[in-house]
Amino acid sequence: MPFTWEGRDGNSQMTAGGPQYPIWFTNLIYHDTLYTLTYKWPGLYEHPCSRIPGFNLKALNQGFEKARFVGRETLRRTTPRYVNHWRVGVVLPELPPGNHPRLPLALGDIYVDENNRGTFWQVLQFGVQNLYDPELDEWLVMDTFQHRPGIVTLPHRCAPPH
Repeated sequence: MPFTWEGRDGNSQMTAGGPQYPIWFTNLIYHDTLYTLTYKWPGLYEHPCSRIPGFNLKALNQGFEKARFVGRETLRRTTPRYVNHWRVGVVLPELPPGNHPRLPLALGDIYVDENNRGTFWQVLQFGVQNLYDPELDEWLVMDTFQHRPGIVTLPHRCAPPH
């Protein structure tokens, strides 16, 4: 199913699926607020737009700064891609190593082009937003990647930021 990620001026919109696919959702960072809207999902009949204020592109990039390098890999698809594999996670509470119970909120494996760190070819993510999925994860695989500003719009179902 199709997946797009567009950004402009600090706003970002990721959309997966569409009206003709079994799933269709969008995640946005729009004016310093994170929005998630699921239009279509098997077995899901409520479609609210969740809103988390205070989350912006800077916060996302700060989370990526804590990523751990896993290693170099080759993704074998129609065209082999040479990538650097990174892992990033969010757990609460944030405590030093030791015998502390923690709750994992999100985990991501990101496969970044080894010659262009602004290009990612594959992502495996798990997070609270994946609770609708019985596998609790989602794969994003890119066939193409274009570096140009996109159009980011807030869906009508989502209340605009205050």
